[in-house]
Amino acid sequence: MNRIDKKPLSKLGFDFVTPAFLEEGQSEFDHRNSNIDLGAYRALAPREISILEANLNEAENWKDVWVKEGFNPYLVKNCRFFGINRIGILESCYLEFKNLRMPVGLYNSTLISCDFGDNVAIDRVNLLSHYQIGNEVMILQVNELATTATAKFGNGIVKKGEEERIRIWMELGNENGGRKVIPFVGMKPADAFLWTQDRDDTLLQAKYKEMTIQEFSSKRGFYGQIGDRTVIKNTGIIKDVNMGTDTYIKGANKLKNLTIISNAEASTQIGEGCEIVNGIIHEGCRIFYGVKAVRFILAAHSQLKYGARLINSFLGSNSTISCCEVLNALIFPAHEQHHNNSFLCAAIVKGQSNMAAGATLGSNHNSRGADGELQAGRGFWPGLSVALKHNSKFASFNLISKGNYPGEIHNPLPFSLIGNDDTEGGLLIIAGYWFQYNMYALARNAWKFAARDQRTNKDMLLEFDFLAPDTVSEILQGIQLLEKWVSDSLGGGDGKAWLNDPANASNPLAVYATGIENTKRRTRIAKAHKAYQIFHDLLYYHAAKEWLATSERHPSASPSALLQATLKNATAIQVWENLGGQLIPSGVIQEMKENVKSGKITRWKQVHEFYEKQAALYPEQKFENALNGLLQINPKAFENIPVWIDRAISTADFLTAGIERSRSKDYEDPFRLAMFGNAAELDAVIGDVKENEFIQEAKMRAISFREKLEELKNKA
Repeated sequence: MNRIDKKPLSKLGFDFVTPAFLEEGQSEFDHRNSNIDLGAYRALAPREISILEANLNEAENWKDVWVKEGFNPYLVKNCRFFGINRIGILESCYLEFKNLRMPVGLYNSTLISCDFGDNVAIDRVNLLSHYQIGNEVMILQVNELATTATAKFGNGIVKKGEEERIRIWMELGNENGGRKVIPFVGMKPADAFLWTQDRDDTLLQAKYKEMTIQEFSSKRGFYGQIGDRTVIKNTGIIKDVNMGTDTYIKGANKLKNLTIISNAEASTQIGEGCEIVNGIIHEGCRIFYGVKAVRFILAAHSQLKYGARLINSFLGSNSTISCCEVLNALIFPAHEQHHNNSFLCAAIVKGQSNMAAGATLGSNHNSRGADGELQAGRGFWPGLSVALKHNSKFASFNLISKGNYPGEIHNPLPFSLIGNDDTEGGLLIIAGYWFQYNMYALARNAWKFAARDQRTNKDMLLEFDFLAPDTVSEILQGIQLLEKWVSDSLGGGDGKAWLNDPANASNPLAVYATGIENTKRRTRIAKAHKAYQIFHDLLYYHAAKEWLATSERHPSASPSALLQATLKNATAIQVWENLGGQLIPSGVIQEMKENVKSGKITRWKQVHEFYEKQAALYPEQKFENALNGLLQINPKAFENIPVWIDRAISTADFLTAGIERSRSKDYEDPFRLAMFGNAAELDAVIGDVKENEFIQEAKMRAISFREKLEELKNKA
């Protein structure tokens, strides 16, 4: 049984015996906000003390209660004060937020060593200890709202007198903690991803830890902060939580060791039944209805709702997780996971992803130990009731159809549909699936992610286009793999010649791949010929699109001169890395890591400046990369610009037609039509395909694109 220390009332909130880590005369709580103007406060007048006592208020010592001019003692009732409290202006008015109205003042509460801003409304707070509270804050019916002497506010730091073992780590990407990182306020998915990699580089790992420790003071006794216009009501326990302005908390069960970033432009809200511990919540987030989150970071404008469980995970911006469970995961921006029976574990998912109902990814239930991993590029979509085995790795924009997959899968082919081959009993990959069968979803998602990027601080340049340097590299690799697999399927024939022959478009050649699935099953590649042609067309289209974009960025420059100047640098295709949704050349990232190890970079702020610098360079680098990609498949492509541009226009028309064609299938499906009395009722329920706003906009963009490319071709 724990011993209960007996201490004098005058020491409430402080250690009775001064610990060794404190200097003589120093209290455990010394670090108040330095922005407070102490000269604005004065001691209570005798008449004010009399009024306060008449209103059933008590104080350990009224000399420790300081107030501003404009303080109204009649608005403080039935409160108990301990330690030094400072109270701002209190006026005879009320505050209103949504349906909540509260009179300004302090009522029915126990207050220990707090600073109150102007016109606050505090009522029925059983314990409010060591907080600095902003202006026009409303707090109603809270059991405990306190800051301890060793508060860390969600950061993985250790205070003086504490042991290293109590440091908070986030175990990302692997259940056994082999890729763990230390969370800190301002940490980005890119930071976390960098730290999870290069685990064999002990010097680099040590530098990351040093950089994080430098971000924060190891001193004890920092007061908690509650920003202006924050509203807290009907909540159980809030301990060691910093809150920005305009935070809204209602009905939470327990909030402990958190930083909640919030502001007037991007308010963060936490709702009923939530239990949230050891985390950092960025601006504009929504957490409500029974969420459980432990050891986590939630990036800006993301949501947890309806009983979601997020543990040892980092969720990127503009993402939503509801109902389900996510463990040990690092997820880049724009992730959607809405279903109660989906499960994601020990994964690094690089954004623009969607988890369907019943999808089960990871855990040692389908591996031999708790050290398995899953890594997936952008646009990862595991479908209904998918069960994958660790360790698996997927290229960008892989869609996985319903089924149980018995072996590990490493699929380097982008834009693929992966499924079990019911005909032959093996694995089936439809190459270039999205462009042939579901162009509407691919194009709409690229538009949707950009349109729904709610970040007020876009310090990371997120890439949402499905054609970008990362997918260009994967397309080039896919072309080489298709040539090899066709060659092997021909028994050593010329795979490239076969794929380039239009006569083989309908050839029933069975193409098989190797090294995709770790089983004895065979992996069949469907639509290899069509995908090969589409991949080539995409490189022509992408290069022309980036040429046009570059010309529009430099309207005074000659398009031909821009092209020729960039071609001089187009020597070899670059390898790129997806850092938290921002694409950066791998070589430049390696240089940055060397600067970290050498001591040229000593703060995470410098790393973030590196991201910003690369974001400024990205448009020109993307153009160069697009030209590089086309040069890989046709070194003479730029010798005949009209042919290149015409092929790009033709590809644009193909993609636009695919958007409408794939959506129109929903209107032509007789099984869907069976749900309605006639076609007119179908249109009334789901909308007329001819009036689909996204399709119409895509057509308009295609017309404009064609006209601009024709003009560009004429200028060149």
